[in-house]
Amino acid sequence: MKLYIKNMVCSRCKTVVRQELEALGHEVLTVELGEVTLKKPATEAQLESISERLLTHDFELLSNKKQQLIELVKTAIVELVHQQNDGLRRQKHSDYLAEKVNRDYRYLSTLFTEVEGITIEQFIINQKTERVKELLVYDELSLSQIADLLNYSSLAYLSTQFKSVTGMTPSQFKQLRDKQRKSLDNL
Repeated sequence: MKLYIKNMVCSRCKTVVRQELEALGHEVLTVELGEVTLKKPATEAQLESISERLLTHDFELLSNKKQQLIELVKTAIVELVHQQNDGLRRQKHSDYLAEKVNRDYRYLSTLFTEVEGITIEQFIINQKTERVKELLVYDELSLSQIADLLNYSSLAYLSTQFKSVTGMTPSQFKQLRDKQRKSLDNL
């Protein structure tokens, strides 16, 4: 049985979800971002218990098919932006999402905007902005290296996009060391 879970964004999330499901007596076969496979189907009462337990960690069990699909898109975008796989990052976003979710990109784009109230492109920009903030706080890479890592066409484009989202340039953010980052599940 597959369960779809909202707000899973990292390996710690996968660990917590696995532990909670096992604590409830379920045999977990796989745990991926946003998706869990149980060995046996869960009853309605068990699903309610799972839902309540996951909510204590700010995870949400998804039952609506549209929500499940949107969560798969979000998970794919998080992987795309936050993983260091150069080939993956250089792939066109629309092609990557259509392949990863196995749906037509136009359909995904329309559904995403309908459900989330923002476009997929804006969600990607938000993710990239948070990733830039993270990398600036770590202070291990130059701004040019960050632009290259996140597949920006130029440093100027990264700066323009960053400023349009945050109201400040990357250099200003770095100087402030404000660290007002949003957690991935709040984007």
